[in-house]
Amino acid sequence: MTTPKSTPTGQSQGKNLESMRKFAEKYASRTDTYFCSNLAVTAAVIKGLAQHKEELGSPLCPCRHYEDKAAEVKKAYWNCPCVPMREEKKCHCMLFLTPDNAFAGDTQEITTEQINELCQQM
Repeated sequence: MTTPKSTPTGQSQGKNLESMRKFAEKYASRTDTYFCSNLAVTAAVIKGLAQHKEELGSPLCPCRHYEDKAAEVKKAYWNCPCVPMREEKKCHCMLFLTPDNAFAGDTQEITTEQINELCQQM
């Protein structure tokens, strides 16, 4: 794993987490989708997106297995929001759920503190 030379790893990871959190909130609002009723799912996915952004330079879907993550990033199919989400509103990660989905919550917001707290409990 390479880290940016100008920022310590922890600081860079914090920026990516905040960036992914803001992205998720804006995207949910723009697409009329909601976070999972179990916010621990939302927290884990956002944290996974942030880690992939840190490691790979792109928010590759963290809920899939890849033989070659770098190759998948270049294809861009599974970069969040992935093609199935953009085209059909189908989110494999359960980050962006349509209101009629049984697992959809009623919120499009999550704080960084909630993400960190929920991920520590896992």
